[in-house]
Amino acid sequence: MRLKKRNYKKEYNKFQSSDEQKKERAKRNKNRRRLLKLGKVSKGDNKDVHHKGDKTKIEPASVNRGRKEKSRLKGSSRK
Repeated sequence: MRLKKRNYKKEYNKFQSSDEQKKERAKRNKNRRRLLKLGKVSKGDNKDVHHKGDKTKIEPASVNRGRKEKSRLKGSSRK
């Protein structure tokens, strides 16, 4: 079975370009910069800042990026 090629431009226009998502992304980036300043994370340390609502925690990138996304699971209405 061949996978359909992702249309990144369509994804951006549909979801990431909304004002609400821009504000959320800016908040996440600001939080990462704050943790960089505090010395909790650094560039190249293979750590990600995991965000769940307003709570954050530092975890290995492999764990954070390996988590199954609910929107990609079978039966999801978001595609």
